[in-house]
Amino acid sequence: MRRTHLAIKRAIDIFGAGAGLLLLAPVIVSVAALIRWRLGRPVFFMQVRPGYKGRLFKLVKFRTMRDARDAEGNLLPDDQRLTPLGRFLRHWSLDELPELWNVLRGDMSLVGPRPLLVEYLPRYTPRQAKRHDMRPGITGLAQIMGRNAIPFSRRIAWDLYYVEHFSIWLDLKILWMTVFRVSSGTLYDGAGQDVRVVDDLGLHPGHETWTRILSERATRGERIEPDEWKRLAERPVARDGVGDSKSLEPSVASEERRWRKSA
Repeated sequence: MRRTHLAIKRAIDIFGAGAGLLLLAPVIVSVAALIRWRLGRPVFFMQVRPGYKGRLFKLVKFRTMRDARDAEGNLLPDDQRLTPLGRFLRHWSLDELPELWNVLRGDMSLVGPRPLLVEYLPRYTPRQAKRHDMRPGITGLAQIMGRNAIPFSRRIAWDLYYVEHFSIWLDLKILWMTVFRVSSGTLYDGAGQDVRVVDDLGLHPGHETWTRILSERATRGERIEPDEWKRLAERPVARDGVGDSKSLEPSVASEERRWRKSA
């Protein structure tokens, strides 16, 4: 049954990505022209990410940041390089449109765990690494439940729930919720936050209390100001390498009820 569902999922991916590229071609061309005018070249941002079973592929997105560097030639933090145009594109998820090409190529799926950075691979526990048992997606459970605003451990817990409970029906529900949240402007991106706030892989569990407060607000669609993330990031935390963050995973039952209620 699972193999049949995966075959149907791939057919939906091909049809959806192909139709999306055709129907959204005017939008894609317009965004590309706007980036070329405001930011210059390159228009696209390409980065190697881990995909199915950890195989590497080149992710394609619209560029949203400037190549700003300090006096020593090091890139400035993301929140200092993100442009107003980039913030707008991220808010409405327009920067993700080129990923439809990744879906058509078979690197990604419309729905699945988001492909995180390669540098995180050695930090996963064996259980967390199972998030790569499915093709990475443009959207997923973690995205509609808080996107970049929720801690990594909670994001990965949602990815694992998706991998273990995958079905075509679940994919359709996630797609519907994504369209609803993008169109209503409630799919919070977390642009401007300090990544240390949500990177809790190996952090002291007590830090979860503070991340939970802002994450719940973000899930409700509330705007979190960059200064709030900055103040949280400056709180002292204990980094002890890669701990098993399984203890930080949400109760699937209670989180699912919350998700269904929000849907």
